Formats: sequence, structure tokens, C-alpha cells
Amino acid sequence: MSQAVLKVENLHKAYGAIRAVAGVSFEVMPGEIFGVIGPNGSGKTTMFNSVLGQIRPDSGTVVLNGRDVTRCGPLALSRMGVGRTFQTLQVFGKMSVRDNLLVAAQEHQGSMWGRMFAPGDSGLGAKVDALIDQFRIRPVADARAGTLSYGQQKLIDIAMAFMSEPALVLLDEPCAGVNPSLVGSIRKLLQELNRTRGHGAHPCSFVVIEHNMDFVMALCHRIMVMVEGRVLAIGTPAEIRANKQVLDAYLGN
Repeated sequence: MSQAVLKVENLHKAYGAIRAVAGVSFEVMPGEIFGVIGPNGSGKTTMFNSVLGQIRPDSGTVVLNGRDVTRCGPLALSRMGVGRTFQTLQVFGKMSVRDNLLVAAQEHQGSMWGRMFAPGDSGLGAKVDALIDQFRIRPVADARAGTLSYGQQKLIDIAMAFMSEPALVLLDEPCAGVNPSLVGSIRKLLQELNRTRGHGAHPCSFVVIEHNMDFVMALCHRIMVMVEGRVLAIGTPAEIRANKQVLDAYLGN
């Protein structure tokens, strides 16, 4: 059996008397799209940020490709092959789409000065062009990102997470605020990325937090349900849909 790309064991994080994350454990396998759902206040974001080094958990371990990274910060994790998106857009509105992607790739190369002021495309032009085509944003590649629709900026934000060719990408509500007509396109794009990058010698795995249930059920191979900081269930979309505890606690009728 393949080694898990990400293994989280008995993760805890409390804020005073509030136990935001209370003993969460799960694994993400190579090439897997792993969904995380749960009601507001269930601890999803705290868990996410603990895994990503944004906050330090009180106890538990986070293992990336066999290496304990529990105490690593976001930059170290990024350079170990972890990409992420945030709930809020992280694009540079005054820069072109192409330059946004270049900066995202240059973040993994050299100093801050070198990343921001390197001449030309730093040899990354071919990689940028390939991602522009895969994300079907060629018509707006030279437009300033801030002039585009929110949905288009969301696509750029996701594309930036893939510029470093990560082994693991954590997507925080990729559909939040997006026009419903674009949600299906984002799902199909992520499925395409999983097909093209989710296999081979270095497959890319995804972890997706999302409130859009139809999106999660259609996209993910397995889903973890969190309630009150704990794991209620982990299973395939069909198993989650049929789980009475999940129905009672979250999905309803």
C-alpha cells in the first residue's frame, strides 16, 4: 500500500475552554481528492490552519510524506511541496494574470528581492503558459487581475497554488462567492488537474474544504465530516450520504 501523503494524528487545538479541534485523525493518499465538510463552527478552518502551520496545535502530529512537519511554518511547508488557497482572494490586482502566476512560482526561488524583481520570466514562461492553457484563461492572460470578475480571479488564485507543482494542495472553499454557473467549471478543472497530476511518479493530492455539498459529493474520492471539533465520519460520498449520524448532524433531509 502506498504511504500517505498527509497523515494527521490526534490533533488538538483549544482556545480557552473552547475545544476547536478535539482529536482529529485522517490520512490523504497519493492522487486522492479528500473533502472536509461540517457545519459552521465544526473546527474545519482551525484544523486546516493547524495542518498548514498557520497556527500551532496544542498536541498531535502532522506528517507529510513520512516526515513530521507539526512544527513547520507555512513557508517551510510551501517549499516542501504544499500549496494552498484561502477563503479570501490572494491575487495581486494591479498585476497581470501572467505576472501573478510568475510571482507564485518565483516564491519558491531565491530571496524576496529576487522573486519580485527578477528580469523577464525567470525561465518560468513555458510553465506559466501551460497552466494558462489548462485553466483556459488565455484571453485574459495579459489583463490586470483586479479588472476581472470574482470567479475569474478565483481561477487565478487556484492556478497560483499549482505553479510550484505541489505534491499536496489544500483548497479552502474554492466555490465561495463564485457565480453558480462557474462552480461546475471549477469542479471539472480540479478533476482534470487530478487526472493529469494525480498519477505517475509524483501524484498531486487535494484536500478541499467546501460548503457546497453537490460540489464536494461530485468531486471527492473520500469525505471527512467534522462536528464540534471531532471527526464524525470518513467515507466515500455514497457512504457519507447514507450515514444516519451525518444526516442527523449536518445534511438533514
